[in-house]
Amino acid sequence: MEEKKNNFLEGAAIPRLMKQYALPCIISLLVAALYNIVDQIFIANASYLGSYGNAANTVVFPLTVIALAIAVMIGDGCCAYVSLNLGRKDVSAAKKSVGNSIIMAIISSIVLTVIYLAFSSPILTAFGGRVNAETFRQSQEYFFYITLGIPFYMFGQCLNPVIRSDGSPRFAMVSTLLGAGLNIILDPIFIFIFHWGMMGAAVATVLGQVLTALLSIWYILHMKMVKPGKEDFILSFSTSSRTLILGITSFLSQISLVAAMAAINNMVRKYGALDEIFGEEQYAQIPMAVVGIVMKFFQIVISIVVGMSAGCIPIVGYNMGAGRKDRVKELFTRLLIAEALVGAVSLLIVEFLPRQLIAIFGAANESIYYTQFAVKAFRIYLCMIIFACVNKACFIFLQAMGKAAASTFLSMVREIVFGVGFALLLPLFFGLDGVLYSMPLSDFLTFVIAAFLIINTYRELKEDKDV
Repeated sequence: MEEKKNNFLEGAAIPRLMKQYALPCIISLLVAALYNIVDQIFIANASYLGSYGNAANTVVFPLTVIALAIAVMIGDGCCAYVSLNLGRKDVSAAKKSVGNSIIMAIISSIVLTVIYLAFSSPILTAFGGRVNAETFRQSQEYFFYITLGIPFYMFGQCLNPVIRSDGSPRFAMVSTLLGAGLNIILDPIFIFIFHWGMMGAAVATVLGQVLTALLSIWYILHMKMVKPGKEDFILSFSTSSRTLILGITSFLSQISLVAAMAAINNMVRKYGALDEIFGEEQYAQIPMAVVGIVMKFFQIVISIVVGMSAGCIPIVGYNMGAGRKDRVKELFTRLLIAEALVGAVSLLIVEFLPRQLIAIFGAANESIYYTQFAVKAFRIYLCMIIFACVNKACFIFLQAMGKAAASTFLSMVREIVFGVGFALLLPLFFGLDGVLYSMPLSDFLTFVIAAFLIINTYRELKEDKDV
């Protein structure tokens, strides 16, 4: 039965496999993204929170991404390692990776929680929280309760790709969906009925994360193909290091967002203070709130993009391990086309419907300056989103092929060299608008490099086929 299930990845039609594996992954990541996005929507539409709450959410957001980055590094690395080893018929190595990954997720989540609780004030300051006093107060409140849920959040996010690699993408999707659904139900109750403010938004999120984590624990006890034994939970340097190496690109793609957001938040705070309008105390939080909203939309798009790519990791890994590089080539082609189409649709939305997007996040309660800056931010910041989608697909696909070095290089160039570099450099010449120009320029230049890697990958797969 196990052999038959594994052979399905090598024998079934590529479009069928993409639908079966990628769709649940897309939904899982979209739902995971909804945690923070739903919080921000309800916060924005609460008149007693408004743009201050939005700005506070923006400050805390990259700190939750740090937790996500560590979790997906472990989880995606385990997923790739498991898939490669199943393709090689080495089930014992796959089980060892699962056990080690669970232990690494638990330890890292506890360490991060302690750090966050011990150094909350300087951490929030580093991420631009002191744009004004009210924003900092609400950031502190939201961050404290979010931090208490970090172990549950990281465990659930780590196990999600592991569950997919065990052949259960639907369960991974449903567990995440139920957690996010609980958050959506509790958010309006806590915010609008109980008037718990930022604490209410955070507590609703944490309770949803707890539910997802509990469902993940249940699945571990009932795994099908790669259920780890007691001996698999003993940390092995070779297994854990290989797992982390395969997941490093996922880590960098997330953690680089943190670095970029830290740079962007501080540049927004610095150059917003020099702006004729946003330099006034009552409007100081608007640029940060708006940038946070733009990033939330981008997160939705990237969740679809990463979902398609990450959902294909078991397919790529298994077929690479089995030597079926012709199928890998076909999958790569279909994936790039699909990612570009997602980017094209997203581009049309941000260029032609920015006001409608802004309205979702409580624009009716804000000044005209809020709307004007938001429209400009959407149209400039995301004007190269097609390239961003293709770049992300390239990162993850190379990772799934076992090309950790190439994937890591491309990810580092995009996120750190270009992403952070331009966020710091361009405001020197263009002020607040320079922050908005940093992302499209980064995505375009990254695509130029990615194009060479894509061509080289095709050449390699063709040569392997010819041999």
